[in-house]
Amino acid sequence: QDLVSEQKFWNFKLHVEFRLAEHSNSGVALRNRYEVQMLEDYGRPPNTHSAGALYSRIAPSENASKPAGEWQTYDIRLVGRQVTVVFNGKKVIDKGTIEGLTAMGHNADEGEPGGIALQGDHGPVDFRKITITPLAK
Repeated sequence: QDLVSEQKFWNFKLHVEFRLAEHSNSGVALRNRYEVQMLEDYGRPPNTHSAGALYSRIAPSENASKPAGEWQTYDIRLVGRQVTVVFNGKKVIDKGTIEGLTAMGHNADEGEPGGIALQGDHGPVDFRKITITPLAK
């Protein structure tokens, strides 16, 4: 049910445009290990399971969600174990340190590059643009 890239990545920038239906959620797995949550939660307080969170690990600093049905963006930078998430133009995680796998962790070898996965089993989600740029550092 998930879409997983064949190519594997270590350090990278990832741009994702997505749209969620009402009561829907999804996620994007970085290196096929660390999920950045996508959740229709407009107007709710942020926590470790909100949109923009590193699922169950790092809460976003604010809820930057738009209402259901609107296009949204993530700009994610992953270098080593540091992740930065810019959600709809707002930096909600700034160089957060990743401490272990999240729920979408399908490859436990954290010392190796991994694919990008789009979660597809928690309700309707549309993707229209996904761009990944490998980084040297």
